[in-house]
Formats: sequence, C-alpha cells, structure tokens
Amino acid sequence: MILAPARHLRRVLSCFAIVVCILLLEVAAHSQALPTATGPGSYTDIGVSGSYFNLNYGQRWVGGGSIYLDANLYHRYGAEIQYQTFRYNQENGVRQTTYLAGPRVSFRDYGFVPYVNLLVGRGDFDFPYGYAKGTYFVYAPGAGLDYDLTKKIKLRLINVQYQEWPQFTFGNLHPYGASVGISLRIW
Repeated sequence: MILAPARHLRRVLSCFAIVVCILLLEVAAHSQALPTATGPGSYTDIGVSGSYFNLNYGQRWVGGGSIYLDANLYHRYGAEIQYQTFRYNQENGVRQTTYLAGPRVSFRDYGFVPYVNLLVGRGDFDFPYGYAKGTYFVYAPGAGLDYDLTKKIKLRLINVQYQEWPQFTFGNLHPYGASVGISLRIW
C-alpha cells in the first residue's frame, strides 16, 4: 500500500523530466542564428486542468487532473503532451492514468483558439480492490477551445476527448469526457 504513492511519484517525475528535456531541446534549437524572418504563432504553453470523465468501466463518472504541454512549432501546427489521472469519485480502487502525446492543429493564433488533436500513448489501469494492474495502448482524438486571457496566460475553456483502449483485458474500453484548465506561456 505504501509503494503505490512512490510509484505514482516516480511516474509524475518521469513525465516532468520528459517535459524538461523537450523544453531544453527547444531552447537549443532556438540558440542557432536567427532567421531573416520568423513566422507568427510559435509558442510553448504548460498548463494544468481538471477533468470529468466516464471511465466506461462500470459506467462510473470520475474526476481527475492533468498536466499538459502545448508546443506550437510552426504557425498553427504543433504537438501536445499530456499526463492525466483519474482518482476522485472512484470506487473500490479503480484508477486510470494516461501518458499521451501527438499532433495538434489550431485554427487561429489569438483570442478564441479552437483546436483538434490526436494523442497516442500508454494507459495504466488499476482494477477493483487492487486485484490487478494493466498497461495498455491508448489513442485519443480530441478538440477544444482556448482563450488568450493575456499574452502569457491562456484559459482552456473546454477540451473534449474520446479515448480508445483497443487491447483492454475485457474488450475495448472507451472513456470520454471534458476538461477545463489554465496555462502559462513559457516561450
């Protein structure tokens, strides 16, 4: 029982380390000679969000949180990395955690910014009463709407996501839900 928080902390720290490595690579890429012209819209945001999802395992609605990184690399095209965990309103120890990354396309550069993404990665699932744990492949198409509150702060007004766990132990799992959050522009 005591090992579970330590394992969770290791996962959070490894996600943080991956994000830091990506950010350092971006800094190294920007340390080259400046181009003669730069395109609009390049930025990197790091944010947190709260989520409400139907886990599709016992038809239970649960709450959770996530940490995400949006790197808009060229104009409206970029990537998103997301760590998400559901631990609130769970029953009998059922927990779900995902580590996802993938392409992101936004349709505006400022103000209200609608976007779509397709994230893929790993999902960890803790079965009831601690009887078993599983690790599965996950893909998750999603869409949302961000709002630039200031030049540095962005509100995530809505982010909807439909996850597909095609190799889940008891057949396909289809969690879905929405999140809201806030992010800070770091570049």
